[in-house]
Amino acid sequence: MPALDRIDIELLRALADDHRATVVALAERLQLSRNTVQARLARLDRTGAFLSYQRALSTSALGFPIEAYVSVTVRQHELPRIREQLAEVPEVLQAHGLAGSVDLLVRVACRDAQHLFDTDARILAISGVERTETSFVMDEVIPYRVTPLMAMAQPQR
Repeated sequence: MPALDRIDIELLRALADDHRATVVALAERLQLSRNTVQARLARLDRTGAFLSYQRALSTSALGFPIEAYVSVTVRQHELPRIREQLAEVPEVLQAHGLAGSVDLLVRVACRDAQHLFDTDARILAISGVERTETSFVMDEVIPYRVTPLMAMAQPQR
């Protein structure tokens, strides 16, 4: 990813403050032309600055109020196939590969404790999965955020 300059950081900060801001609103806020903002947003998008344009939906609103993280230990050489099979489990919201004693951290959403038990059993039944450990999400203590990092980001010249 190319280095960010002061205007890029200001633009990203404005979007972090109001992720629904229009190009016109961003241009007014930053006192830039609409074309400048549009061109910079397009460049930032091409270079991977934005993770997703998908709206974050509440799993509770969909009828799945239980969220948990499943720590998964696997046979390493089977990881590509295991990843494919995990992607077929509809309750799997997200999965991260880790370094350390746990290989994967899988976030799941379920209707109730029995559904979570069954989902964990399906994950454990995938050939090559050696062990799972499940932790209930009690509360989101710190939501996903990047704004504090922006204060540390140094514009490149």
